[in-house]
Amino acid sequence: MRRVQIPHHRVKETVKRKEASRILIVDDETDLRGIIRDVLRDEGFLTTEAVDGIEAVKLFKADVPDAVLLDLKMPFMDGIETMRELKKMDRAVPVIILTGHGDVKTAVTAIKAGAYDFSLKPPEFDRLLLTLRRAIERSELEREVAKVNTIIESSLENVFGKSRAIRMVIDQIKQVAGTDFSVVIQGETGTGKSVIAETIKNMSKRSEKQFVCVDIGLIPDLLVESELFGYRKGAFTGADKDKAGYLEIAHRGTIFLDELENMSSHVQAKLLSFIEKKRVYPLGGTNPVDVDLRIIAATNKDLRVSVQKKEFREDLYYRLGEFFIQMPSLRERADDISFFACKFVFEACIELNKQVKVLTDGAVEALMRHSWPGNLRELKNVMRRAALLSDGDEITQKSIEGLIAEHCPENFSPSPVSTVPPLKEALKDVEKKIIRDTLEKTRGNKTRAAELLGISYKNLFDKIRDYGLR
Repeated sequence: MRRVQIPHHRVKETVKRKEASRILIVDDETDLRGIIRDVLRDEGFLTTEAVDGIEAVKLFKADVPDAVLLDLKMPFMDGIETMRELKKMDRAVPVIILTGHGDVKTAVTAIKAGAYDFSLKPPEFDRLLLTLRRAIERSELEREVAKVNTIIESSLENVFGKSRAIRMVIDQIKQVAGTDFSVVIQGETGTGKSVIAETIKNMSKRSEKQFVCVDIGLIPDLLVESELFGYRKGAFTGADKDKAGYLEIAHRGTIFLDELENMSSHVQAKLLSFIEKKRVYPLGGTNPVDVDLRIIAATNKDLRVSVQKKEFREDLYYRLGEFFIQMPSLRERADDISFFACKFVFEACIELNKQVKVLTDGAVEALMRHSWPGNLRELKNVMRRAALLSDGDEITQKSIEGLIAEHCPENFSPSPVSTVPPLKEALKDVEKKIIRDTLEKTRGNKTRAAELLGISYKNLFDKIRDYGLR
C-alpha cells in the first residue's frame, strides 16, 4: 500500500569557501594569450586557456569559470557565436570581448547580445583588470540575490504550501513586503491571514520594530476607540492615568488589525483621519501624537460588498487597500492538504514525543474528501489529535474519519453509510445556526448579538470560536 511519509529530519546545506576567481582565456593568438595569462596570474587569478571557440565550449562545460575573456575573431566559431553557446550553459558568467580597433562596432553588437564589456587589443591591463573584477563582483552579487530569492521562495512554500492557488499569494507577498504600502488580506476564517501579515512584517524594512496585533472582534465595541487611540487621565470614569493606544505603541513598526469588518463607522472615520494625518488624538487629550507605522488589516468579508452596502467607508477602503491579497480557502487548494497534514503531524510529534511516520492511503483520501470549512485551523486541530491518539507509527482512514465527524459532523461525508448523529450533536447544530443567524442580523456586532441571545460577550465569543463562525 502506498503511504505518505512524514518528514523527520532536515538536510543541512554545505557552504563552500570562496576560492580565487577562475578565468577562461579564449584567443587564437598564442603570444597574446600567454601575456594575458601571466598578468592575471600575477594578480591572483587562476586561468584556463582555449585556442578557439570549440575548445572553449568543451572547457566551459567541464568546469564553469567565474569570467571569460573572449576574442571576437577566431577560426571555426567567432566570438559572438561562442558566447551564445557559453550563455546557453550559464547565463550568469560575465563575458568580456577582446577586439581590434576596427571591430568596435561589432563589439558593441556583442554587448547587446549579452557580453559584459569589451577591451581593445592589445589590452590596457589596468582597465582590463578593473573591468574583470567588477564583472565578477556583479556576477557574484546576482548569484547571491538569486540564491537568497530561492531560499525565500522555499521558505514561503514551507509556510504557505506549494499549490498553484497559493503561488499568486506568495508572489504578492514578495512584491509588497519591501514597500510601505498598507495591505488588506481577505479570506475565510482559518486560512492563515495572520501568518501572511507576520510574514510581510518579517520581510519588511520594519522587521526589527514593533508588531502589534489587534483583534477588533475581541474588543467590546465601546472600547475599540480607546484601545486603538489611547486616552488621557480623566477622559472617562475609570481613566485614572494616561494610556497609549495600540497605534501609538506600534510607532515605527507595523500594526495588524484583524477582523476589520467589526469596526464601527465612528472608529472607521477616526482611523481614516489618522491615516491621512499620521497623528493620533487620544480620548480626552488636546495634543496629538505623531505616529509613523504601517497598517496591515485582515477581514473574512469582501470589503467591496461591505462598501456597496454602506457598512464600510469607501474612502477608508481605498486608503487601507493600497494592496489587496486574497487568501484562497483550503478546498480551493486541495493539493496542499496532504502537505499540511504531514507538516502538522510532524510538529505534533515533536511536541508530544510521538513517532508517527506515515499517513495511509485511506487517511489521505478521507482528508481530501472533507470540505474543511475551518480551513488550515481545522486541519491542524484534526492532525494534532490524530497524532495524540495514534498508538503506532501510522494514522489510518478510520482515525481521520472519526476525528472529522466529531469535529465537524454537518460537513463530513464518510465512505461507509453514515449513522444518525446523537442528540447532543444535533442540539449543537441548532445552537450554531441560531448564533450564525443572530450575527448576520446584527451584521457581526458581537456585543449586540450577545444581548439578543441573553448570554455574556465572553460566552458568545467562546461559542463563535468553537463553532468556527468567526
